[in-house]
Amino acid sequence: MTRSLRVGGAQMGPIQKADSREAVVARMLALLERARAERCDLVVYPELALTTFFPRWYAEDIGEMDGWFEREMPNAATRPLFERARDCGIGMCLGYAELTEEDRAIHRYNTCILVDKQGALVGKYRKVHLPGHAEHDPERKWQHLEKRYFEPGNLGFPVWRALGGNLGMCICNDRRWPETYRVMGLQDVELVMLGYNTPTGNAQSDDEAPALRMFHNHMSMQAGAYQNGTWVVGVAKCGDEDGHELMAGSVIVSPDGVIVAEAKSMDDELIVADCDLDKCQFNKKTIFDFAAHRRPEHYGLIVERTGAEPPEGGG
Repeated sequence: MTRSLRVGGAQMGPIQKADSREAVVARMLALLERARAERCDLVVYPELALTTFFPRWYAEDIGEMDGWFEREMPNAATRPLFERARDCGIGMCLGYAELTEEDRAIHRYNTCILVDKQGALVGKYRKVHLPGHAEHDPERKWQHLEKRYFEPGNLGFPVWRALGGNLGMCICNDRRWPETYRVMGLQDVELVMLGYNTPTGNAQSDDEAPALRMFHNHMSMQAGAYQNGTWVVGVAKCGDEDGHELMAGSVIVSPDGVIVAEAKSMDDELIVADCDLDKCQFNKKTIFDFAAHRRPEHYGLIVERTGAEPPEGGG
């Protein structure tokens, strides 16, 4: 008997600056109802699922942006979503901007959480690989100020035993870094959930076509899935947000690196796949049998060095 998890990727269309949390949650509830009709066990929502992608705007005083952050989860606006998911017996992964006080200091993170079918919090992840920049950059066509408004995550890349499998999370730019998947792979991850808010264009170059950016989006998730024998669920917030277009292309990828479900629109859309978690075992026990084939004694530079340096000597 296989361990099958029926997963829904709840892609969301644009969220405008003027949209209220309550209006956004109503859309998320509609996607949840589609997931219920599809008999899903788990729904994955995008990165920053409750707000527009606010790091595109510069504020001298970072505190001016705190209205985009959640101080508790669930809160008054999101509680109906949590309650309905519990009533439906559906787990969920939800991304949002988190403001918290730790060690008597305020901290801001790009966060996602995993909630089980009973509505209990299973785990929290905070985005590690923050892209963009910390100060206003007049050379860019638009700003990408994640490094200004968020701190790098401080929870690592944990994997949780939940919903019958080994589940992990990451967020957006994390998907481009092989270390993200490998750290979870070394914990026998079987399904990686990630949301993203990715511009269709490149703010620093006109030469990178949207089709190439979508290729990179999918390639990174497919490679992570194949090289670690895991399912990957990548879910977008997409469309024209306050005049800035975000890419769609939400996918569910098998442990073979094959896309088995893909969104067709740039709007609210649910993609669904039956994820056989036992299917992860073939790659894990053959070509990517880590215990048999990895040689960590040769991987020191991965943790010793941040930037690339050329070899010494030579002509």
